[in-house]
Amino acid sequence: MPRYGPANSLESPRFTGVRTFMRLPFAQTTAEVDFAIVGLPFDTGATWRVGARFGPEAIRSQSSLLRPYHLPLDVQIFEYLSGVDYGDAPVVPGFIEHAYENIERFLAPLYEAGVTPIALGGDHSIVLAELRAAARKHGALGLVQFDAHGDVWDSYFGHPYTHGTPIRRAMEEGLLDGSRVIQVGMRGPLYEQHDIQQARDFGFDVFVADDVRALGIPKVLEVVRRKVGAGPAFLSFDIDFFDPAYAPGTGTPEVGGFTSAEGQQFLRGLTGINFVGFDVVEVLPAYDNAGQITALLGANVAWEMIALLAWRKHRMSV
Repeated sequence: MPRYGPANSLESPRFTGVRTFMRLPFAQTTAEVDFAIVGLPFDTGATWRVGARFGPEAIRSQSSLLRPYHLPLDVQIFEYLSGVDYGDAPVVPGFIEHAYENIERFLAPLYEAGVTPIALGGDHSIVLAELRAAARKHGALGLVQFDAHGDVWDSYFGHPYTHGTPIRRAMEEGLLDGSRVIQVGMRGPLYEQHDIQQARDFGFDVFVADDVRALGIPKVLEVVRRKVGAGPAFLSFDIDFFDPAYAPGTGTPEVGGFTSAEGQQFLRGLTGINFVGFDVVEVLPAYDNAGQITALLGANVAWEMIALLAWRKHRMSV
């Protein structure tokens, strides 16, 4: 049996204990660990609202509600996985390049040990450091990105590192294989017509929100599987993929987004893909509604990611 799992909420109330993700043990170890929850509480890359540095804390708090059996995938997660909450990386607010160095250094032991990080952001600028750490171990990666924004702008305010630029920087650094990158959910006002085309020029498949609704989610998932293939891939989920009605607590909300149920359908359709790293980013508690519905949604996104790992391990053991 896997060594590390959550506290049993049938024996101790969910509102007790230190707030770790899903009530997992806090342990900075890689021994007998399959996945590690990692907080990346950095938001200096934001260009509009700030406060996503408090996203990991809020997501962890809401995750106490989660349970270990995933009904749609029919998997008892902790029969197949051992997981810990690894704590937060020592980010450096106000100094993005220094923060990147610290994040990459913090993640490196996990990748070296074969532990899959599931990161809680933080703004989306952090994904560049995550991809650096993952690519150092696995080489150029495929990417599945659910987002309202492509994050391929060249600069903001004359600076190359913001939450609007990390995917471009990742391509320039050779961290991604553009033929294996797919972006889903882009929408909202742009600066110019070429904004979406920039990603396609890199070789990405890009499904704007209207494309998804015209084709339907099952058809888009078919393209995702074909595009990403069998190689190592990263799954990055910006909470602004969802409509602000479902996720008001985010840094750059865009109307016309997706429902929580549609997000679940997408995530549950990614079974079998060789994901070596995950993140859920841009949860901003200060703008969340009563009940922390955005943080709760972020916690469920991370839970779906863990379930994908459990499903894949279960199937590979059959």
